[in-house]
Amino acid sequence: MLRLTIRTLRYRKGGFVATFIALFFGAAIVMACGGLMETGIRTAIPAQRLAQADAVIIANKSIRLATDELPDEDGDNNYEYSTLTEDVPLDASLVAKASTVPGVTRVVPDVAFPISMAGSSTTGHNWSSAALAGLTDTAPQTGQVVVPMSTAPVGSQVDISIRGKITPFTVSGTSNQSVLYFADTDAQRFGRLLALGIVGTPAVDLQEALGEPVTVLTGDERGVAEHAKVEQQNEMLITLAAVFGGLAVMVSMLVVASTFSVSVQQRKREIALLRAVGTTPGQVRRMIFAEALAVSVLATLAAWFPGALIGKFLFDRLAANGVASPVVQFHQGWIPSIIGVATALLAGVIAALAGSRRAGRTRPTEALAEAAIQRTWFTRTRLIMGSIACAGGLALGIVSVAVNSGPTAASTAGPAVVFWAVGITLFAPGATKAVMALLRLPIRALTKVPGSLAANNTRVRAVKLASVVAPVMLASGFALAQIYTQTTSAESAQRAYTQDLRADAVLVSGNGGFSPDVVNTVRSLPGVTAASEWVTSKGFVESPYDPELGDDGLELQGITASGASLTAMPVVSGKLTDLSGDTVALPADHASSMGLRVGDKLTMRFGDGQTSRVTLAAVIQPRQGYEIALLPATTLAKHTSAGVASQIMVSGDTAAVAARFPGDHLTDRSTLTEAYAADLETQAVINYLIAGMIVLYTAISVINTLVVETADRRREFGLLRLSGARRGQVLRMVGVEGAAITLAGLILGTIVSAGTLVPFSLATTDSVVPYGPVWIYLVVSAAVGLLTMIASMIPAWIALRARPVDTVAVQ
Repeated sequence: MLRLTIRTLRYRKGGFVATFIALFFGAAIVMACGGLMETGIRTAIPAQRLAQADAVIIANKSIRLATDELPDEDGDNNYEYSTLTEDVPLDASLVAKASTVPGVTRVVPDVAFPISMAGSSTTGHNWSSAALAGLTDTAPQTGQVVVPMSTAPVGSQVDISIRGKITPFTVSGTSNQSVLYFADTDAQRFGRLLALGIVGTPAVDLQEALGEPVTVLTGDERGVAEHAKVEQQNEMLITLAAVFGGLAVMVSMLVVASTFSVSVQQRKREIALLRAVGTTPGQVRRMIFAEALAVSVLATLAAWFPGALIGKFLFDRLAANGVASPVVQFHQGWIPSIIGVATALLAGVIAALAGSRRAGRTRPTEALAEAAIQRTWFTRTRLIMGSIACAGGLALGIVSVAVNSGPTAASTAGPAVVFWAVGITLFAPGATKAVMALLRLPIRALTKVPGSLAANNTRVRAVKLASVVAPVMLASGFALAQIYTQTTSAESAQRAYTQDLRADAVLVSGNGGFSPDVVNTVRSLPGVTAASEWVTSKGFVESPYDPELGDDGLELQGITASGASLTAMPVVSGKLTDLSGDTVALPADHASSMGLRVGDKLTMRFGDGQTSRVTLAAVIQPRQGYEIALLPATTLAKHTSAGVASQIMVSGDTAAVAARFPGDHLTDRSTLTEAYAADLETQAVINYLIAGMIVLYTAISVINTLVVETADRRREFGLLRLSGARRGQVLRMVGVEGAAITLAGLILGTIVSAGTLVPFSLATTDSVVPYGPVWIYLVVSAAVGLLTMIASMIPAWIALRARPVDTVAVQ
């Protein structure tokens, strides 16, 4: 069978190339997603400011969340974990503990704090930590600072904003670093201990020796301590890679199965002859399996290097849009490559088993008749697997409407479209028959002779056409689902944002933040009716246990009690004007699930890891899916990396505000909402980028399948011409068939996308119709139609160049 397989590949180059291309791109995309995930896990950032440290100790930002789950059979608790979002300080006692560890020769504390100088934001550090950057100049004294080169001359005085307060400092020196270095006494006064530089080779495990929840960084990981937001960005990168990698795997299997099905159908005559001369079903299956394995191995080996290039391209685009950190080095080792190889091999094997099953089961006496026209397609396996897939899509849709809401509904939208795509693909022959039957009458009426020929072909070849319609359905279905999911999600988020916003303008600090007394100054200006500081962060309820709290935590928003009217949040009980000191206003669902009422106490953990006992001052009813907790701005700001509010919301006549704070930026409400929309668009670009790669892959499959299928019809075209049809009539017939395939694919693709979009839209915007312009649907339809027509007409034109007698004789 091996020799027969090799000969088959030699004489069936079209099917071989089509399957090879499908497997090649599938493996490359999966490898690229694997590279993104490995990059996020590795977090390789070459150290600069801490390069002289052999190891760097930072606080562990991972926290264990409370749970009501019972211990498992072994008595172990099943905990959920999350990540803190703000700078987490270290305990000062760790300096002495680390110094006593055998092998440690020196421990250098790194005290840091955010600053702004000349409108540019950076960080300030204690001079002692400068030794880790290789700086050995004279240490600055109290009131002095070392600035980056070309910033200011030595001896000059510079104004530096530290947590909203302007303080003059004298420049005592310059460095090749982008940060500022202060005297140790000044740094202790302004900053917090965020890292420890360890010089030497510890003889024992540092983490165990310290006995504290810390993270020890070595090698390229040391750079994480210099870039606070990298951990959050890498978590997002890992999540994106996992989600789209899984989607790519499923799409790859669908595309390869469809392409391989066409290849097997082309060989029905050969398989029929083999069965007629005594070849057993097992031998036929082994032959097709060997062919698929050979093509899969070649395709995956060829995709090894391009996969890394695609991964690097995606990572660069993600970094340019702020999702990934540009300081992280992209890595694609052997693990994601092996996963991509295994996935492509698995897709090829599954496609081979599915394609060879019916061919191997055909009885020898029926083999030749079966090779001519395939009419039967319905099997028990198709019914079971298709029903399971459609049921899965329906179940996820019900979950989206009944359980999820707002942004959480997107978690079921991605898997749902895969389930519906699998289900419709399995039922594609029957669905194609039904759609083609509906299109047959208008085709005959509008296109006359070519239409009659095309209508007859679509009726006779309906089962075979399903292999061509399926890729069109996948391309249009995935494109519509991904694009309209994003536009609907963005619209839902923007509605929630604007409904809660009652400010006429927002004052944005030009110096990194406002001191706490600025809001009172703004409120006292003529024409101003209300003013409130605006601080955002994320936190967790430690106790009592909150079953409504997910592992992402709770969005926290800091406001000024006297300006609570600027927050259009319905109040169920209590008063927002009571938000002062250690108080909080919780969403009604969360308060109810914990059994809390106004005046009750609860423990909150803030984004910097600190916990506080707070009093419930009010119960609010935010929009479902966009729950937030309100706190006093001054209380929340202390637990953020900035330490102060950087925005002040204002209502009333704001002319006096602009005149009083010329160095800050005053923007009106429309500009604020447009800026928020721009942030949403940035997130949309990321989804479009990665989803676009998958849609492009399915588009390649459309071209692939149609080119192979059309080129294989040379004998049919020759017989039509010998029976009197002109070349132009045959071409027009192919064009009408292409239009019918496009319409059928779009109809089925619309059904696939609707299975995802309708429940998602209901969960996010309370509308059956997803939000988004109609031109998106028209553009997708036009693109799919153009691909289909090009992939149909060009091979047909080439096939018709040969003499009819020659094409019939060859077959």
